[in-house]
Amino acid sequence: MSEIDIVDLNENALIKKKTWGVIFIILLLLFLDQASKIWIKTHMPLHDSYRIFSWFHIYFTENPGMAFGLEIIDKRILSVIRIIAVFVLGYYLFKLLKQNYSFGFLVCITLILVGAIGNIFDCLFYGLIFDHSYGQIATFLPESGGYAPILQGKVVDMLYFPLIETTLPSWLPIWGGNEFIFFRPIFNLADSAISVGVFSLLLFYRKALSRSLSK
Repeated sequence: MSEIDIVDLNENALIKKKTWGVIFIILLLLFLDQASKIWIKTHMPLHDSYRIFSWFHIYFTENPGMAFGLEIIDKRILSVIRIIAVFVLGYYLFKLLKQNYSFGFLVCITLILVGAIGNIFDCLFYGLIFDHSYGQIATFLPESGGYAPILQGKVVDMLYFPLIETTLPSWLPIWGGNEFIFFRPIFNLADSAISVGVFSLLLFYRKALSRSLSK
């Protein structure tokens, strides 16, 4: 066997190892994301909360549209756009695996992909498999049917980190005397995966990202 053949074998083995690593991350995060959302839906009514620490609450809310709850376009169109984006990102990740990029770079792309898949699953199926959570704990597979048609489910959010809760000084113009909470967003594990993936790409893998997009 020539040295070239040995190099090819080693490279193929490394690609296979990275591929299995990516698959493991996808399956693990999807399981954790969906398990946490299903637990919340089947144990808490909407807007109920558990205080874990002063700076960390489990607070059940649902996101009906885009980021921060904005409903800019029709939910069905948004869901279709998200599905198309996931397929494009999945194909991009498949190409990166074949080109043997660093595992750290692959993990960043994988986090973004799995986060998008997790939230799309909510939009696709949660309206079908759960009834509503207003003033009640949702039922899984209710006899009367779900709360929304396919593509129109709401994304379950529950992670809330009010790191600073205080009242602003009365002498402060405009906002004086008002309640102030630092870090109000409520999100889920899928959102966290997307954020970590994006920030890690920008911090550590900008050159690799530019190189991969130019090919």
